[in-house]
Amino acid sequence: MKKTLVSALTTALVVGAVSTTFAAANPFSDVPADHWAYDAVSQLAADGVIEGYGDTTFRGNQNITRYEMAQMIAKAMAKSDVSAADKALIDKLAAEFSDELNNLGVRVSNLERNADKVKWTGEARYTYTSARHEDEKNDNTDKLQFRLYPTAEVNNNWHVNARLTANTDLSSDKGDDGNVKLTYVYADGQYGNFNVKLGKMPLYSVADDGLVLDDFFSGAQVNFGKDLKATLEAGRWNLANDANGHIADAATNDDAANYQGAELNYGPNKLRLGAAYRHFNSAAFTNIANYSNDSKTDDANIWSVGAGYKFDHNWNLFGAFAQNTEADNYDTAHNIQLSYKGSDTANKGTWGAYAAYRYLGQNVSLMPTYDTAHYNHLNEKGWEVGASYVPFTNVYTAVEYFDGKDLATDRDAKTLFGRVSFFF
Repeated sequence: MKKTLVSALTTALVVGAVSTTFAAANPFSDVPADHWAYDAVSQLAADGVIEGYGDTTFRGNQNITRYEMAQMIAKAMAKSDVSAADKALIDKLAAEFSDELNNLGVRVSNLERNADKVKWTGEARYTYTSARHEDEKNDNTDKLQFRLYPTAEVNNNWHVNARLTANTDLSSDKGDDGNVKLTYVYADGQYGNFNVKLGKMPLYSVADDGLVLDDFFSGAQVNFGKDLKATLEAGRWNLANDANGHIADAATNDDAANYQGAELNYGPNKLRLGAAYRHFNSAAFTNIANYSNDSKTDDANIWSVGAGYKFDHNWNLFGAFAQNTEADNYDTAHNIQLSYKGSDTANKGTWGAYAAYRYLGQNVSLMPTYDTAHYNHLNEKGWEVGASYVPFTNVYTAVEYFDGKDLATDRDAKTLFGRVSFFF
């Protein structure tokens, strides 16, 4: 038996495994709110029947095995708050998959919930970048990176997520001292529309779609709401992670900044709106050249807003603006991007393309998500185009090109970027 995961869930488990109302927050980045199975997938995830992958994807279009289906049935069997009709449906499914359930090492009448509590997914990626700045030597890099994403179930509500990363510079065949680094690890608790994370976790400015930040921080994050979603977070951000090193270079005895942030995001349909405020405090800000004219402030107060509209399943327009009210120079950033279609690593032959204009002041776009416009020289403005393609299932390719100017010198700044990723 081979069928896609979305099809299996909606045809076999949606009655027996989910509650009568669909109010769960969706944890998967590749299941949009307008997808026909969004409600079922979201509630099944909240109920612990499905978990997805460590990179936040669900990959609902890929085929599943009878064994994987049996795992979901076993988790559905553990639910006690089901009607007689739903219980009858689960019993029929259990009879159909009895051999697979027995192979899981459990009895049909008594689910062993400790099976498969730890899961591993991963990615191997090759990245080529060529930065070509006027009056400077070309900076070309060939990097190979290996990522592992372990996820562990603690109970119905809590999971632990982590990422292990190893890098190799192919031009010199030199790795990161031969070590695998723990990029992040955090506990993730889900209670309906309320979510809490504790540990070192991703730090992404959702409201502006990564115009300000796409990095990691150590601390706590709380999310709540459905159509209107609020995010509160606080902790410490490593100054060495800023995009072009100008903050880290100014740091003396303060290696990390105190951080607090708040976001509001609204996007139940085609329209998406977001607003965010982030505060950083570190003595390093008093030493940054071209930051504050009086060099007395040790704060960064960054406001950002974003708005997007999905015209249909193919076209998507998004724009964002951000400002650091404490900085006197290079204190604004903005971005507008038009995207067409989009590649799905689980679906061979899918592709996407985009065109964008980016303006990135270095004192507000601290670690943006872009692969080209901030490479080695963050203080830039210009046009960017890119395309991605999935030649084989779980194989992703992308090429991007940025053509712009340095904000301080008005010199030409161009960057070529290419990537191939293998997901497993």
